[in-house]
Amino acid sequence: MIDTHCHIHDHKFDEDRDAVVERAREAGVTAMLTIGEDLADSARAIAAAQRYGIAAAAGVHPHEARNAPEELAGPLRALLEDPRVVAVGETGLDYYYDHSPRDAQARVLRAQLAVARETGMPVVFHQRDAFDDFTAILRDEWTGGMRGVVHCFTGTPEQALTYTGEFGLLLGIGGVVTFPNAEPLREAVRAAGAGNILLETDCPYLAPVPVRGKRNEPAFVAHTAARVATLLHMPLAEITGRTDDNARQLFGFTIS
Repeated sequence: MIDTHCHIHDHKFDEDRDAVVERAREAGVTAMLTIGEDLADSARAIAAAQRYGIAAAAGVHPHEARNAPEELAGPLRALLEDPRVVAVGETGLDYYYDHSPRDAQARVLRAQLAVARETGMPVVFHQRDAFDDFTAILRDEWTGGMRGVVHCFTGTPEQALTYTGEFGLLLGIGGVVTFPNAEPLREAVRAAGAGNILLETDCPYLAPVPVRGKRNEPAFVAHTAARVATLLHMPLAEITGRTDDNARQLFGFTIS
């Protein structure tokens, strides 16, 4: 199994990060992608990736857009040069919290999409309560050959098919799919199918059932994998194999 979206470098793991990584490997997690949320956090993600032999993404989360430099491309490109970095992100729009002004979120998203176009790197997206504006920006900026994933997807079947059909994006499916009230998301996963999804934890957040309420960690991706396998009426080994293949095709990393 590959955890395609975690924050193993997060300070919540400072006391037991080595043990968390070991538990993931014991649970069958063969690769992890730890995701940066601003330039400094991306540097920490890269350092963790180097230490543990995993992959990293570098970018500026919409929550942090208010603090991003006006000239973002240069420092972001410098981070992307590290061989452990396999993606730009996470970037996008978040209108649920609005921690950054919406115009700043849009500016920073467009800047990162420009870097992704120039470098050919895939993009890890965060979108919450901003579907219309987000897709409008993609229609402006997304060009043929660009690749990416909408992480922590929790939208409708119609939104899922817009992402996969119009833009060729994958959907990152995490612990929310196990929640009792998440039937609309489960319908979306059925609509998208195994060929269009990745498995993720978004740890330390959103731990799945049956460990809901605990600090999430990469080992818990196994619970999400089991729920998705049941949902799609597929053997567990088949769903993990398909989603792992999707992850390798998107990010280009190998099992470490």
